[in-house]
Amino acid sequence: MRDVLLTLILAYFSLRALKYPWIGVMLWTLLSILNPHKYSWQLDAQPIAAVVAVCTLVGILVSKDRKSFPLTRESLMLLLLMGWFSITLLGSFNIDGSYDQWKKVMKIDFMILVTLLVLHTRQHIMALTWVLVFSLGYYGVKGGIFTVVTGGQHRVWGPVTTYIEGNNELALALITVIPLMQYLRSQMDNRWVRHGLMVSMLLCAAAALGSHSRGALVAIAAMVMFLWWRSKGKLIAGIALVTAAVLMIGFMPANWTSRMNTISEYQEDDSAMGRINAWQMAWNLAKQNFLGGGFDIYNYEVFLRYAPKPEDIHAAHSIYFQILGEHGFVGLFIFMLMWIFVWSSAGKLRREAGQQAESAWLVDLGAMCQVSLVGFAVGGAFLSLAYFDLPYLILVLVVLGRRWIAEQAWRTEVPMAQGTGTLARLMRLFASRPAPFEGGLRPSSR
Repeated sequence: MRDVLLTLILAYFSLRALKYPWIGVMLWTLLSILNPHKYSWQLDAQPIAAVVAVCTLVGILVSKDRKSFPLTRESLMLLLLMGWFSITLLGSFNIDGSYDQWKKVMKIDFMILVTLLVLHTRQHIMALTWVLVFSLGYYGVKGGIFTVVTGGQHRVWGPVTTYIEGNNELALALITVIPLMQYLRSQMDNRWVRHGLMVSMLLCAAAALGSHSRGALVAIAAMVMFLWWRSKGKLIAGIALVTAAVLMIGFMPANWTSRMNTISEYQEDDSAMGRINAWQMAWNLAKQNFLGGGFDIYNYEVFLRYAPKPEDIHAAHSIYFQILGEHGFVGLFIFMLMWIFVWSSAGKLRREAGQQAESAWLVDLGAMCQVSLVGFAVGGAFLSLAYFDLPYLILVLVVLGRRWIAEQAWRTEVPMAQGTGTLARLMRLFASRPAPFEGGLRPSSR
């Protein structure tokens, strides 16, 4: 019954994507982040994402909706990064072993480009944010409840065979999405929605702690410090944040505290030293190979040549050393420059949006995207999540927000009140605070 229901839902929205490609983008994002087909008996083995992608691409070709790709420094850097990945594939130590991962990364990045092409309106930005929050909020709420009920004794894990399968990876994803929950909360007038988002934020934080991830704790601390630094009433904010931290950490069991204490004693921790060994391997490899080693470098042969301890084989456990080892210093430079641009543009979005009342709804989006990037940048220093969809979708939000301001979209979008049907009512319920210039239900055709 579950398979039948999920199939009907996916089929319906895939068909809708033929007319409205933006619906296909939302469905693709849901499948990529939430992975609902992983809970199905039959659909997990089917090319569901491929079907959605094809329907979306066909919709782009046949629909009259507006299609316009933003040539910004962020999108150009993403295109350059994709091109460099293709070049390093040809220079891989093991092309056959690297090809599958290259193909997976290209599919993700290609759909990011498609997302930039078809999304334009305020409604699109809000809808994409809701999809991200719902997709990861599901695991955060479930994991947070599990942590509270079990007293934090057991670790929280993500869906199998996904980027966020591991406890550490899921924790970082939850930390990165919490600021987006706060953004939606700041835009809602409905108090029940606001309360629900607050509860979800707390449960996501509990789930992140319940993952027993040391990197997650460091990332949370960095985000909290950044929020405190940005706050106006630093004394009151500081007291509130410290109180919340003491209560949440005090709730966790002794084995969690013991594990967190090893952060300052990393020399005696086998896992930490294994990561450092992998980082040294990546550094040595990149120094001797201009193109890096390709996607498939985590094996005995490579570690024997470049690692101080050849027998201690680990994944990169760092987005920075992952890119460095796999794609060399050039790849790392492009990767870092892209995220510096995204950070800078998020700051500009926060400042520019406040200059006129019509774009004020984007002020908090720019601010919260920066908070998310802090969490990802810090937590990602200890995890191999360089190709995970979520941060690239934050890039999309920032680019779309700045384009919306530049085009003064509120003067041309169809009023949301003109939308009809169940989908329209749902979108109005979860949209930003109503205003006469709100974005329309259908993409602008100009």
